[in-house]
Amino acid sequence: MNGLMIALRMTVVTFVLLGLVYPLAITGLAQALFPHRANGSLVRDAGGAVVGSELIGQGFTNPAYFQSRPSAAGAGYDGTASAGSNFGPTSQKLRDRIAADVTRLQGENPEARGPVPDELVTASASGLDPHLGPAAALWQVARVAKARGRSAEEIGALVQARVQPRTLGFLGEPVVNVLLLNLELDRRYGRPAAPGH
Repeated sequence: MNGLMIALRMTVVTFVLLGLVYPLAITGLAQALFPHRANGSLVRDAGGAVVGSELIGQGFTNPAYFQSRPSAAGAGYDGTASAGSNFGPTSQKLRDRIAADVTRLQGENPEARGPVPDELVTASASGLDPHLGPAAALWQVARVAKARGRSAEEIGALVQARVQPRTLGFLGEPVVNVLLLNLELDRRYGRPAAPGH
């Protein structure tokens, strides 16, 4: 009986320390030191409405916006169903989807130079990557510039200004956050009249 009481006391102490005190302390510390990150890195538009997170990709179909990588998460860009398609290089379904995406992107971007960048036809492992490499964003400049009634040079400079360098100067690759880039377009030039987002 004595051993049972010791085990029960240890269970209660462990529950209180690790199940209540520790999570509350870490949550409080995160809120105090990094409130933006602790609350999901939410992004707001000019009107103050939440339009997404810096950490979760979104699909954009309007020609006046830069498009993200494809997503296999749920029905696409579903933050509650983060996943890849798990199709391998021998998958006919994957090849068919990529071929269809290449054809679509070439049709939507007739003035783009060079082949369709791989990032625009391949999903990330999570299906929620919010970033593109600078080359994939710049490949779309002519379409966005035409839809916005701006010069390709002006839109290209906007992309270049939004390039985030490698973390600590050597980790990863330079990237562009597609949502933040599209919000910058709206901030500078207004929301497009065409349907879609």
